[in-house]
Amino acid sequence: MNDFAFHAPETLDEALGLLAQHGADAKVMAGGTSLTTLLKQSLIAPGHIVSLHRVRECAAIEASDGVIRIGGLATQRDVELSPVVKERAPLLAEAYRRVATVRIRNVATVGGGVAQADPAMDPPPSLLILGASVVAKSARGERVIPIGEVYADYYETTLEPDEIVTELRVPAQPSGAAWTYIKYLPRTEDDYATVSVAAIGRAEGGSVADVRVALGAVAPTAIRASVVEDALVGQPATSDALREASQAVSEIVDPTDDPRGSAWYKRDMSVVFTRRALEQVLGLA
Repeated sequence: MNDFAFHAPETLDEALGLLAQHGADAKVMAGGTSLTTLLKQSLIAPGHIVSLHRVRECAAIEASDGVIRIGGLATQRDVELSPVVKERAPLLAEAYRRVATVRIRNVATVGGGVAQADPAMDPPPSLLILGASVVAKSARGERVIPIGEVYADYYETTLEPDEIVTELRVPAQPSGAAWTYIKYLPRTEDDYATVSVAAIGRAEGGSVADVRVALGAVAPTAIRASVVEDALVGQPATSDALREASQAVSEIVDPTDDPRGSAWYKRDMSVVFTRRALEQVLGLA
């Protein structure tokens, strides 16, 4: 681990000022669950660490006008347990409940998870199908970015070095729709998934009225399976239709070999778990 200057500002504005001053040579530490690992493995070597542990802003979870506002410094455990999230977006509460262990969730922050951009993390597929947006703030101002435009590649985002994720804005789940978040874990419950799928769906009169699907851990970023959605909406909600539509997933995933499975195995499991998720939300399980 290299030497660095450690800063502990007490306000968000102070933190933003430090980032503006030091630019790409600074890294933000929120919960620190990921950053400390990267530092120990010498995968990053910043000259400055800007810790947010004294900042008391940006941690509230509220809802208004059909949108849940989750502060970037709220912990992942906060989201898991939040009555606001459980009532208005239970899919998201479940996704955060599945992250690692309680010890990690008690420390890891929502904003830190977004900025880490790990494609195998649990929340991104749910955030995608819920249409979430990220509020990023710097000394230059604030911008609101659709979640699908935040993730760029493995551990890469479109966030600027001087920006901090101050809020997630998540529209409430559509009423009357079923939902699920499932993942295949080849090892332990707190491990990253081989493949994960989040889905929301509703059938009316035997046909698919609405369906949304996204996958994690099988591409450089979490991906929305729009090709599956387009193939199903308006079609009969039958086992054959779901099986056929799920096959299209194999063409949009881009997995790699790792200890949790080979690329070909992940591709096959992407199809299988997409079909299982669709069966659950469309009443065919």
